[in-house]
Amino acid sequence: MSKRIVVALGGNAIKKREERGTCEEQFRNIETACNVIMKLIKEGYNVVITHGNGPQSGNLMIQQEMAKKKVPPMPMDVVGAMTQGQIGYMIQQTLQNMLTREKMNIPVATVITQVVVSKDDPDFEDPSKPVGEYLSEEEAKKLEKEGYIINPPPGKMYKEKKMAGHVIKRVKPNGERPFRRVVPSPDPIRIAETEAIRSLVDSGTIVIASGGGGIPVMEKDGGILLGLNGVIDKDKAGERLAEAVNAEIFLILTDIEYVYLNYGKENQKPILKMSVAEAKKYLEEGHFLAGSMGPKILACIRFIEEAKGKKAIVASLEKAKEAIDGKTGTTIVP
Repeated sequence: MSKRIVVALGGNAIKKREERGTCEEQFRNIETACNVIMKLIKEGYNVVITHGNGPQSGNLMIQQEMAKKKVPPMPMDVVGAMTQGQIGYMIQQTLQNMLTREKMNIPVATVITQVVVSKDDPDFEDPSKPVGEYLSEEEAKKLEKEGYIINPPPGKMYKEKKMAGHVIKRVKPNGERPFRRVVPSPDPIRIAETEAIRSLVDSGTIVIASGGGGIPVMEKDGGILLGLNGVIDKDKAGERLAEAVNAEIFLILTDIEYVYLNYGKENQKPILKMSVAEAKKYLEEGHFLAGSMGPKILACIRFIEEAKGKKAIVASLEKAKEAIDGKTGTTIVP
């Protein structure tokens, strides 16, 4: 039986920082990523794919805002679904074409994925994820008149507005545009489409799912789902996907070759391998920041402990196969 692996593509696999994000650019970047995935498929791995959507969601929100006088803007849960469809289509078609050229008869399918979160998640009381453009004080106050709140205190006050994503915070100490809209980033509990995804994967289909962290939904009485304005961390949601499909390996591909201790300092040191206990220790010591490597390491720890995975790997896109073989990247083991 082939090894099952969940591959989490970072944002750089779809849109690079210096790019505008045109359709041509994104297809070109995805082709590079799919060439890497094809190597794994040819090695006999049973691949499941997830991906980020930050730049695409940001661009779509700008388009929504600019066109709102002519077309009603969509809420963030719908924007998340739209970008899952967009990026899923790009990966799906590119991979299908590569498989066709190689005469490999393997189906590929994208699943628009909902991820269940708790209504009691603390991030609903103090939203933490910046989205959209930076705003001037004048622009922030204009939105305040439309129902947004600026710099609300943490806690249950205004919780309905916070859950709806109607919060603006000062995210920079100074400058002409120091404000930004922020939305909740709740912790993922489970994949709503687990049975459908697992059935597809078990049948041999290459599945693309949980894109951008999935669409955050709250489960009401009787199992009724309700979409929320928020953003789930894609690596934490990717771990829940790996859990759902009983993956053996969780591979996070990003733009650096290793995880480092003392990153960015003169004494920074790459980590080739660490145990879960060591990963927890380094996380507590502050080596992995909440806004960058922290969620990735936490997702890897969960994969080993909660999903009983064999190993989790953080590596660069270009050296994915070498990382699986232990020649590069950072591997976390039980």
